[in-house]
Amino acid sequence: MKRQLVDFIDGWQSRRVMVVGDFMLDHYVYGNAERLSPDAPVPVLSVEREEYRPGGASNVSIYLKALHCDVWCVGVTGKDAAAQELQSQLEHEGCSTQGLAAVDGRPTSVKQSFVGLAQHRHPQKMFRADFERSEPISASMSGKLLDFVAGRLNQVDVLCLEDYDKGVLSQPLCRALIDLAQERGVPVLVDPAAIEDYSKYTGATAITPNRTEAALATGLSVQNDAEVHAVATHLRDTLGLQTVLITLDQHGAVLLEADGAPQAVPTTARTVYDVSGAGDMVLAVLAAARANGADWTTAAQLANVAAGLEVERFGVVPIALEDIHVSLLQLNGDTMGKLRTLDQLHSELNAYRKQGRKIALTNGCFDILHAGHIDMLRGARATADLLVLAVNSDQSIRAIKGANRPIVTEIERVKVLSELECVDYIILFGDGSGGEQDTPRPLLDALQPDVLVKGGDYQHDEVVGWEIVEAYGGRVATIPPVPGVSTTNIVERIRTQHDDGESTG
Repeated sequence: MKRQLVDFIDGWQSRRVMVVGDFMLDHYVYGNAERLSPDAPVPVLSVEREEYRPGGASNVSIYLKALHCDVWCVGVTGKDAAAQELQSQLEHEGCSTQGLAAVDGRPTSVKQSFVGLAQHRHPQKMFRADFERSEPISASMSGKLLDFVAGRLNQVDVLCLEDYDKGVLSQPLCRALIDLAQERGVPVLVDPAAIEDYSKYTGATAITPNRTEAALATGLSVQNDAEVHAVATHLRDTLGLQTVLITLDQHGAVLLEADGAPQAVPTTARTVYDVSGAGDMVLAVLAAARANGADWTTAAQLANVAAGLEVERFGVVPIALEDIHVSLLQLNGDTMGKLRTLDQLHSELNAYRKQGRKIALTNGCFDILHAGHIDMLRGARATADLLVLAVNSDQSIRAIKGANRPIVTEIERVKVLSELECVDYIILFGDGSGGEQDTPRPLLDALQPDVLVKGGDYQHDEVVGWEIVEAYGGRVATIPPVPGVSTTNIVERIRTQHDDGESTG
């Protein structure tokens, strides 16, 4: 399945998503917290720096931008410095803020977190102060937001409702938005608030509560799989939903579609550093994936991977599509080893390049692995961030070195080479014709590594393919050989010792 997810991301395209909800600003105050106050048993935070980040629906919006979506933001702010900061950050990320309305007398929601470090390490939230008002916005303001959505909904692939129960997504506005989206054929995905009454979400396409929110909304227990399944079924049937996704922290999620049975969406074990933003990440990935044509299972699996990456980071940090892609490649590598086809390798290397990583490629037969090979491969890996090892196939080696070679088959060679930490990917090449296909030139044309590495006493212009690499801006590196160590010498020593043994026997 991980390979299918990788292939799905390979075809990912930019989509248009509108986010309506509670837009907030997160304010982080960092400092050392290594002593207690002399006048009270409380820690003292020695403030060193401050940082602002989008929060709430703002967070969903920048997550969607990181997933290559065009994003419209619809909600309210105050007429204050926090609103200016929030709008600036959203616009810097490329989000449209035309749908954010400034309201007199209502402060922009700000969550101020005080983060303590010990010896400049191990950040921990010590305390949070909220600056906000959560009463419902006026009917006239709700009407303005609805008019804005109505004027642009035909241009949107998915409508997201991000509800933190801060007054924007009132019962009337939610109902109007969902009804409007149904009329226009636009799916509505809801990240619900922690409230007891979910009736305002009736008729939405999908809802994504966590375990605690689902229990609060239904009044039902969620202590085991059967109870979670019952809660999901209750929400689907009472609210007329197509899909329910209940997230279960380290236990993954449960997905329930309109006509199906509940299915578990497992997660990969990760170190949980900070759960902030995980729910926002789930909504963003579900929306972007569905807009790209994913079925619900694929979308939920991608959302689970992204949420897992999010909790490994402190604070709310956007997880780029490229990060998800690379994570899937790494998970996929755990099950399929390091051997790739050309198409697979091309796709995976492109994902790493988008992260700014450099690629090195070296090639050879590697018939009998020896110390010289190890030194060369370690040196090759040191020239870049990733090393691709192009290995001559059995038929290619026979064409180059004769009918009695290789000594070790390609399957066995790949198995041994895959165990080397310095090797990231392996690809077999060569058709045994003795022509161009038995050289690395076709691979260099297709993969365009940043560095072509060759071991041995080669002059620059003796390295096969150097002109291809330098033509597109790459470079050639050579690694000096270990004197007297080669596969040919090893084979000759074995033969000599064998012959000597027979003659003395």
